[in-house]
Amino acid sequence: MTVDRPTHEEEPVCIAWQRLVQAALIVFLMITLLVLAHYFLTPDSKSMQEQIHSLSAQVNELRQEQAMPSFVLNRYRNSICYIFGIYQVGFQSGKPLQRTRISGTGFLVAEGLIATNRHVAQPWYGDPDSDALIAKGATPKLEKMVAYFPGSPAPVNLTAAALSSDGDLAIMHMENAAALNLRPLPLALEKPNPGELVAVVGYPMGVLGMMAKAPSPVYARLAFRRDDQGAASELAALSLIRPSATCGHLGDVVGDKLIYDAPTAHGASGGPVFNSRGEVVGINAAYIDGFAGGTLGVSSQALEPLIEKAQKNF
Repeated sequence: MTVDRPTHEEEPVCIAWQRLVQAALIVFLMITLLVLAHYFLTPDSKSMQEQIHSLSAQVNELRQEQAMPSFVLNRYRNSICYIFGIYQVGFQSGKPLQRTRISGTGFLVAEGLIATNRHVAQPWYGDPDSDALIAKGATPKLEKMVAYFPGSPAPVNLTAAALSSDGDLAIMHMENAAALNLRPLPLALEKPNPGELVAVVGYPMGVLGMMAKAPSPVYARLAFRRDDQGAASELAALSLIRPSATCGHLGDVVGDKLIYDAPTAHGASGGPVFNSRGEVVGINAAYIDGFAGGTLGVSSQALEPLIEKAQKNF
Protein backbone atom coordinates (compact mmCIF):
# COMPACT_ATOMS: atom_id res chain seq x y z
CA MET A 1 0.00 0.00 0.00
CA THR A 2 1.57 3.25 -1.11
CA VAL A 3 -0.67 5.83 0.40
CA ASP A 4 2.28 8.02 1.33
CA ARG A 5 2.78 9.45 -2.12
CA PRO A 6 1.19 12.89 -1.44
CA THR A 7 3.62 15.50 -0.22
CA HIS A 8 3.34 17.72 2.82
CA GLU A 9 5.59 20.17 4.61
CA GLU A 10 8.00 18.62 7.09
CA GLU A 11 6.78 18.53 10.67
CA PRO A 12 8.88 19.72 13.66
CA VAL A 13 10.72 17.32 15.95
CA CYS A 14 7.90 17.35 18.48
CA ILE A 15 4.69 19.32 18.33
CA ALA A 16 4.51 22.23 20.71
CA TRP A 17 1.25 21.32 22.41
CA GLN A 18 2.63 18.01 23.57
CA ARG A 19 5.59 19.64 25.30
CA LEU A 20 3.29 22.13 26.99
CA VAL A 21 0.99 19.36 28.21
CA GLN A 22 3.90 17.27 29.46
CA ALA A 23 5.45 20.25 31.24
CA ALA A 24 2.12 21.13 32.87
CA LEU A 25 1.65 17.55 34.04
CA ILE A 26 5.13 17.45 35.54
CA VAL A 27 4.57 20.72 37.41
CA PHE A 28 1.18 19.53 38.67
CA LEU A 29 2.56 16.23 39.90
CA MET A 30 5.50 17.88 41.64
CA ILE A 31 3.20 20.34 43.43
CA THR A 32 0.95 17.45 44.46
CA LEU A 33 3.95 15.62 45.88
CA LEU A 34 5.01 18.63 47.92
CA VAL A 35 1.49 19.17 49.31
CA LEU A 36 1.11 15.54 50.26
CA ALA A 37 4.51 15.41 51.89
CA HIS A 38 3.88 18.59 53.88
CA TYR A 39 0.40 17.87 55.22
CA PHE A 40 -0.07 14.13 55.35
CA LEU A 41 3.25 12.32 55.63
CA THR A 42 3.71 10.67 59.03
CA PRO A 43 5.83 7.67 60.10
CA ASP A 44 2.69 5.47 60.01
CA SER A 45 1.25 6.64 56.68
CA LYS A 46 2.33 3.67 54.61
CA SER A 47 -0.44 4.04 52.03
CA MET A 48 0.38 7.72 51.59
CA GLN A 49 4.03 6.88 51.04
CA GLU A 50 3.01 4.38 48.39
CA GLN A 51 0.95 7.05 46.62
CA ILE A 52 3.86 9.47 46.71
CA HIS A 53 6.16 6.77 45.33
CA SER A 54 3.66 6.14 42.52
CA LEU A 55 3.46 9.85 41.69
CA SER A 56 7.25 10.09 41.67
CA ALA A 57 7.41 7.20 39.21
CA GLN A 58 4.90 8.97 36.97
CA VAL A 59 7.00 12.15 37.02
CA ASN A 60 10.10 10.17 36.05
CA GLU A 61 8.17 8.46 33.25
CA LEU A 62 6.98 11.80 31.88
CA ARG A 63 10.53 13.13 31.90
CA GLN A 64 11.73 10.04 30.05
CA GLU A 65 9.00 10.37 27.43
CA GLN A 66 9.71 14.07 26.91
CA ALA A 67 13.40 13.35 26.28
CA MET A 68 12.78 10.29 24.07
CA PRO A 69 12.77 11.89 20.56
CA SER A 70 16.05 13.65 21.26
CA PHE A 71 17.50 10.47 22.76
CA VAL A 72 16.76 8.24 19.77
CA LEU A 73 18.01 10.84 17.29
CA ASN A 74 21.29 11.39 19.09
CA ARG A 75 21.94 7.71 19.71
CA TYR A 76 20.75 6.08 16.48
CA ARG A 77 20.83 8.81 13.81
CA ASN A 78 23.86 7.39 11.97
CA SER A 79 22.18 4.00 11.45
CA ILE A 80 19.09 5.49 9.76
CA CYS A 81 19.62 6.08 6.03
CA TYR A 82 18.01 8.02 3.22
CA ILE A 83 17.18 5.76 0.27
CA PHE A 84 17.09 7.02 -3.31
CA GLY A 85 16.13 4.94 -6.32
CA ILE A 86 14.97 5.02 -9.93
CA TYR A 87 12.78 2.40 -11.55
CA GLN A 88 11.15 1.96 -14.91
CA VAL A 89 8.30 -0.05 -16.35
CA GLY A 90 8.17 -0.91 -20.04
CA PHE A 91 8.43 -3.51 -22.76
CA GLN A 92 11.68 -5.03 -23.96
CA SER A 93 11.58 -3.04 -27.17
CA GLY A 94 11.20 0.71 -27.02
CA LYS A 95 11.59 3.35 -24.36
CA PRO A 96 10.22 2.85 -20.84
CA LEU A 97 6.56 3.76 -20.50
CA GLN A 98 7.14 4.86 -16.92
CA ARG A 99 10.33 6.07 -15.23
CA THR A 100 10.05 7.23 -11.63
CA ARG A 101 12.36 8.47 -8.85
CA ILE A 102 11.63 7.29 -5.35
CA SER A 103 12.67 8.38 -1.86
CA GLY A 104 12.46 6.39 1.34
CA THR A 105 14.04 5.58 4.67
CA GLY A 106 15.80 2.50 5.98
CA PHE A 107 17.62 1.44 9.15
CA LEU A 108 20.27 -1.09 10.05
CA VAL A 109 18.90 -4.26 11.69
CA ALA A 110 21.92 -6.57 11.35
CA GLU A 111 25.39 -6.43 9.83
CA GLY A 112 24.97 -5.40 6.21
CA LEU A 113 21.16 -5.56 6.34
CA ILE A 114 18.69 -2.67 6.16
CA ALA A 115 14.97 -2.83 6.93
CA THR A 116 12.52 -0.74 4.93
CA ASN A 117 9.13 -1.05 3.24
CA ARG A 118 8.56 -3.36 0.32
CA HIS A 119 7.15 -0.42 -1.65
CA VAL A 120 10.56 1.26 -1.20
CA ALA A 121 12.67 -1.80 -2.05
CA GLN A 122 10.33 -2.76 -4.88
CA PRO A 123 8.73 0.60 -5.72
CA TRP A 124 6.21 -0.70 -8.26
CA TYR A 125 4.64 -2.79 -5.47
CA GLY A 126 1.10 -1.50 -4.94
CA ASP A 127 1.50 1.34 -7.46
CA PRO A 128 -1.71 1.50 -9.56
CA ASP A 129 0.05 3.04 -12.60
CA SER A 130 2.68 0.32 -12.61
CA ASP A 131 0.11 -2.40 -11.99
CA ALA A 132 -1.86 -1.32 -15.07
CA LEU A 133 1.23 -1.52 -17.29
CA ILE A 134 2.39 -4.83 -15.81
CA ALA A 135 -1.08 -6.28 -16.47
CA LYS A 136 -0.51 -5.49 -20.15
CA GLY A 137 2.78 -7.40 -20.18
CA ALA A 138 5.25 -4.66 -19.24
CA THR A 139 8.20 -5.50 -17.02
CA PRO A 140 9.33 -3.44 -14.00
CA LYS A 141 13.05 -2.85 -13.55
CA LEU A 142 15.06 -1.16 -10.83
CA GLU A 143 17.74 1.03 -12.43
CA LYS A 144 19.49 1.95 -9.19
CA MET A 145 18.99 2.07 -5.46
CA VAL A 146 21.44 3.64 -3.02
CA ALA A 147 21.50 4.59 0.65
CA TYR A 148 23.00 7.73 2.20
CA PHE A 149 23.98 7.46 5.86
CA PRO A 150 24.58 10.49 8.11
CA GLY A 151 28.28 11.17 8.45
CA SER A 152 29.20 9.21 5.32
CA PRO A 153 30.19 11.24 2.21
CA ALA A 154 29.35 8.54 -0.34
CA PRO A 155 26.26 6.38 -0.95
CA VAL A 156 26.22 2.59 -0.76
CA ASN A 157 24.47 0.33 -3.26
CA LEU A 158 21.46 -1.69 -2.12
CA THR A 159 20.05 -4.96 -3.39
CA ALA A 160 16.91 -6.77 -2.25
CA ALA A 161 17.68 -9.59 0.19
CA ALA A 162 14.22 -10.64 1.40
CA LEU A 163 10.73 -9.38 0.54
CA SER A 164 7.58 -10.00 2.54
CA SER A 165 4.98 -12.00 0.60
CA ASP A 166 2.01 -10.63 2.51
CA GLY A 167 3.10 -7.30 3.99
CA ASP A 168 4.86 -4.04 3.23
CA LEU A 169 8.29 -5.04 4.58
CA ALA A 170 11.67 -5.76 3.01
CA ILE A 171 15.28 -6.40 3.96
CA MET A 172 18.00 -5.02 1.70
CA HIS A 173 21.68 -5.88 1.56
CA MET A 174 24.19 -3.02 1.52
CA GLU A 175 27.68 -3.10 0.05
CA ASN A 176 30.79 -2.38 2.16
CA ALA A 177 28.82 -2.47 5.40
CA ALA A 178 31.87 -3.10 7.59
CA ALA A 179 33.54 0.11 6.43
CA LEU A 180 30.73 2.24 7.89
CA ASN A 181 31.01 0.71 11.37
CA LEU A 182 27.33 1.23 12.26
CA ARG A 183 25.31 -0.28 15.08
CA PRO A 184 22.02 -2.11 14.39
CA LEU A 185 18.93 -0.65 16.01
CA PRO A 186 17.43 -2.68 18.89
CA LEU A 187 14.12 -4.36 18.08
CA ALA A 188 11.45 -4.56 20.78
CA LEU A 189 10.70 -8.07 22.03
CA GLU A 190 7.02 -7.35 22.73
CA LYS A 191 4.26 -5.55 20.89
CA PRO A 192 3.42 -2.07 22.18
CA ASN A 193 0.11 -1.14 23.74
CA PRO A 194 -2.34 1.58 22.63
CA GLY A 195 -1.64 4.88 24.34
CA GLU A 196 2.15 4.51 24.41
CA LEU A 197 4.35 7.36 23.22
CA VAL A 198 6.18 6.73 19.93
CA ALA A 199 8.73 8.60 17.84
CA VAL A 200 9.07 8.18 14.08
CA VAL A 201 12.47 8.91 12.53
CA GLY A 202 13.04 9.28 8.81
CA TYR A 203 13.47 11.59 5.84
CA PRO A 204 10.06 13.20 5.20
CA MET A 205 10.00 14.97 1.83
CA GLY A 206 13.32 13.32 0.91
CA VAL A 207 15.96 15.65 -0.52
CA LEU A 208 13.59 18.62 -0.37
CA GLY A 209 13.13 18.16 3.37
CA MET A 210 16.88 17.99 3.98
CA MET A 211 17.53 21.02 1.78
CA ALA A 212 14.96 22.99 3.78
CA LYS A 213 17.06 22.39 6.92
CA ALA A 214 20.36 23.24 5.21
CA PRO A 215 22.16 26.59 5.68
CA SER A 216 20.80 29.34 3.43
CA PRO A 217 23.74 29.36 0.94
CA VAL A 218 23.40 25.59 0.44
CA TYR A 219 19.64 25.83 0.02
CA ALA A 220 19.99 28.64 -2.53
CA ARG A 221 22.47 26.55 -4.54
CA LEU A 222 20.42 23.35 -4.53
CA ALA A 223 16.83 24.60 -4.47
CA PHE A 224 16.28 24.55 -8.23
CA ARG A 225 18.24 21.42 -9.08
CA ARG A 226 16.19 18.60 -10.55
CA ASP A 227 18.86 15.97 -9.92
CA ASP A 228 17.85 14.46 -6.58
CA GLN A 229 20.82 12.12 -6.41
CA GLY A 230 23.25 14.92 -7.24
CA ALA A 231 21.69 17.08 -4.54
CA ALA A 232 21.82 14.19 -2.07
CA SER A 233 25.49 13.60 -2.87
CA GLU A 234 26.29 17.26 -2.22
CA LEU A 235 24.36 17.18 1.06
CA ALA A 236 26.29 14.05 2.05
CA ALA A 237 29.62 15.72 1.27
CA LEU A 238 28.59 18.58 3.59
CA SER A 239 27.42 16.19 6.35
CA LEU A 240 23.83 17.38 5.88
CA ILE A 241 22.18 13.97 5.55
CA ARG A 242 20.16 14.25 8.75
CA PRO A 243 16.88 12.49 9.60
CA SER A 244 14.01 14.16 11.42
CA ALA A 245 11.84 12.91 14.27
CA THR A 246 8.18 13.43 15.04
CA CYS A 247 6.33 12.08 18.04
CA GLY A 248 2.83 11.04 18.98
CA HIS A 249 0.88 8.23 20.59
CA LEU A 250 -0.30 4.81 19.48
CA GLY A 251 -4.01 4.93 18.78
CA ASP A 252 -4.41 1.20 18.21
CA VAL A 253 -2.58 -2.07 17.57
CA VAL A 254 -4.39 -4.48 15.23
CA GLY A 255 -2.54 -7.67 14.38
CA ASP A 256 0.81 -6.58 12.97
CA LYS A 257 -0.46 -3.05 12.21
CA LEU A 258 0.28 0.00 14.33
CA ILE A 259 -1.86 3.15 14.10
CA TYR A 260 -0.44 6.38 15.56
CA ASP A 261 -0.69 10.14 15.24
CA ALA A 262 2.99 11.03 14.77
CA PRO A 263 3.08 13.18 11.59
CA THR A 264 4.85 11.83 8.53
CA ALA A 265 5.19 12.53 4.81
CA HIS A 266 6.43 11.05 1.55
CA GLY A 267 10.03 9.92 2.00
CA ALA A 268 9.63 8.71 5.59
CA SER A 269 8.38 5.27 4.50
CA GLY A 270 10.55 2.54 6.00
CA GLY A 271 11.70 4.58 8.99
CA PRO A 272 11.86 3.12 12.51
CA VAL A 273 9.08 3.72 15.03
CA PHE A 274 10.57 3.89 18.56
CA ASN A 275 8.96 3.40 21.95
CA SER A 276 9.92 5.43 25.03
CA ARG A 277 12.72 2.96 25.85
CA GLY A 278 14.45 3.55 22.52
CA GLU A 279 13.40 0.20 21.02
CA VAL A 280 12.02 -0.20 17.50
CA VAL A 281 8.40 -1.33 17.75
CA GLY A 282 7.47 -0.75 14.11
CA ILE A 283 8.35 0.32 10.60
CA ASN A 284 6.61 3.44 9.30
CA ALA A 285 4.61 2.46 6.22
CA ALA A 286 1.87 4.88 5.16
CA TYR A 287 -0.50 7.65 6.12
CA ILE A 288 -4.08 8.53 5.37
CA ASP A 289 -4.16 12.02 3.92
CA GLY A 290 -6.45 14.39 5.81
CA PHE A 291 -6.65 12.28 8.98
CA ALA A 292 -4.27 13.38 11.74
CA GLY A 293 -4.44 10.05 13.58
CA GLY A 294 -4.04 7.88 10.52
CA THR A 295 -0.33 7.10 10.30
CA LEU A 296 0.26 3.40 9.76
CA GLY A 297 3.19 1.15 10.61
CA VAL A 298 4.04 -2.54 10.64
CA SER A 299 5.11 -4.31 13.83
CA SER A 300 8.86 -4.89 14.05
CA GLN A 301 8.17 -8.48 15.12
CA ALA A 302 7.28 -9.21 11.50
CA LEU A 303 10.91 -8.45 10.58
CA GLU A 304 12.40 -11.46 12.38
CA PRO A 305 11.73 -14.12 9.69
CA LEU A 306 12.84 -11.72 6.94
CA ILE A 307 16.13 -11.01 8.71
CA GLU A 308 16.78 -14.75 9.10
CA LYS A 309 16.01 -15.34 5.44
CA ALA A 310 18.27 -12.48 4.31
CA GLN A 311 21.15 -13.72 6.47
CA LYS A 312 20.91 -17.13 4.78
CA ASN A 313 20.95 -15.53 1.34
CA PHE A 314 24.11 -13.51 2.03
